Amino acid sequence: MNTTLRRTLFLASPFLASTLPHHAEARSTDPEVLELRRELAAMRQEMAEMRHDFRAQVSGDHGRGSPLHENAARFRHHDSHLASAGSDEVKPVFSQVAARPSGPRSPSESRIALPEGPVQSWADFKAANAKNETLQIGGMQIGFPKGRPTIASEDGSYAFSVGLLAQEDFGGFLGAGPRGSEAKGNFNNFTQNARRLRLYFSWRYKDWVVNVTPDFGSSSVDGTVGLFEANLNYTGLRNTMLTVGYFQPRMEEESAERSGAFEFLERPTIVDLVRNIAGGVARFSVGGEHWEKRWLAAAYFTGQKFGDRNKDTTITDSQTGGVARIAGRPYVSKDIDVHVGAGATAAFKLNENSSGRNYTFSDNMEVPLGETSLLTSGALKNVSQIWAAGPQLAFRWKNLLLKSEYYHIGVSRGNQPAGSNLPSLGFDGWYVAANYTIFGHPRAYNPKIAAFTSPGVEYDFDPAHNHWGALEVSGRWSVTDLGDVASQGGTGVNGNQQTVWQAGFNWYPNQHIKFMLDYARYIVSRSKGVSGGVNVLGRDGNAIVARAQAAF
Repeated sequence: MNTTLRRTLFLASPFLASTLPHHAEARSTDPEVLELRRELAAMRQEMAEMRHDFRAQVSGDHGRGSPLHENAARFRHHDSHLASAGSDEVKPVFSQVAARPSGPRSPSESRIALPEGPVQSWADFKAANAKNETLQIGGMQIGFPKGRPTIASEDGSYAFSVGLLAQEDFGGFLGAGPRGSEAKGNFNNFTQNARRLRLYFSWRYKDWVVNVTPDFGSSSVDGTVGLFEANLNYTGLRNTMLTVGYFQPRMEEESAERSGAFEFLERPTIVDLVRNIAGGVARFSVGGEHWEKRWLAAAYFTGQKFGDRNKDTTITDSQTGGVARIAGRPYVSKDIDVHVGAGATAAFKLNENSSGRNYTFSDNMEVPLGETSLLTSGALKNVSQIWAAGPQLAFRWKNLLLKSEYYHIGVSRGNQPAGSNLPSLGFDGWYVAANYTIFGHPRAYNPKIAAFTSPGVEYDFDPAHNHWGALEVSGRWSVTDLGDVASQGGTGVNGNQQTVWQAGFNWYPNQHIKFMLDYARYIVSRSKGVSGGVNVLGRDGNAIVARAQAAF
């Protein structure tokens, strides 16, 4: 039998032996089969002798440093061991934490990602890292605590993380045409706006945390880069955060919820007007807040907003003010949560520019598509102080959440030239909202912000297994009245009133993605103070807007 056939038979012999039935072997007397068996037996014997000689040569005839020994050792270990790094080389080590499950999740673990959440203390940061899968390279850890990419030292003392909030709105207005000879105004049938495109950069050294967040979105017309925050925080005191820098101090329950967790596209109009008196996005702030399981207290001294002096180069005296909030949770059980609170804000003095200290209250119809604002107080001149205060109330029963806030705004006009007699003014606004979680964990109270946060996603969207994420439906009635006295904003210019009815659905396929669909019906009384002459006879109309949101 030739050498090639012998090798082929040798390689195939285990298979032949395993597949040839035993009774067939016993009865077979064919000469070729018998010859094949003899050949296989001879080959087995030959291979056994070769293995014996090879072992003897390795152990006896050749030393440990011989090429044959090295080749044999390499052959034995090639498939079973990784090459070891040198003592001075960095060794990557993966943790053995199981892959992140897509459900089921407990209510506390199911909340959506909120990059604007309160700054974590060093202890909380290390605990969050310990629960997540990390890659350790030398003295460095790379991981995703709470879904945010983070690079940290082994003990967590030094850390850098990046977060994201992206909101794209699209929709339009129906039946928003002008009355009589009014100007049409900007009410697109269909348009789009990048509402928030924020990148959250955070640097940590133990309990000192620096946040810098540029914003590529806009509340009206996108395309201009701005700043959401740039501040230094200290979290070394128990349940306390101290802050200095450009920050958003929050005095309202609606603002405390954070923009990624809103029930509707935007806050109620009265909340937006009040928060911007001495707070709002990128307001210089010095202060802090402390929370316990049943209460929260916060207070901030504030100044001007980022970019004020760039927008108006004639400012000669910058604003100073303050924001304060206190909130409690008087009753809580498995199915019930009660929230009560109060917020107050004041601009002790306004920015003074070439035309004095003036202020105008104005806002859109709670639809962020760059539409013309119809609500106004008129231009209020010689303003010395502005303040606002009001109560907050919320009640949750199982999957149902009810909320309401009321605020009164006071305007003092003490900076008047001799002989003038401009009256002080008072404005009011409120909202009532209802929310119901259809499936998923219901909205829950977060004592660290003294507000209700988003629904919980028990299972990620997976229709093949009848998992649909979380879904909620909401309704809201909002009223803001900026009228007080005749000609308050100048000769023949009165303030006006706006009412907005809204309904909406929010769907959360997982903890990082959110889809919103809102319908708004707005009714705004007339005012000559609205720029462009677009509301001299009063306006009403409808809007339908959707939002796609991603947060990490």
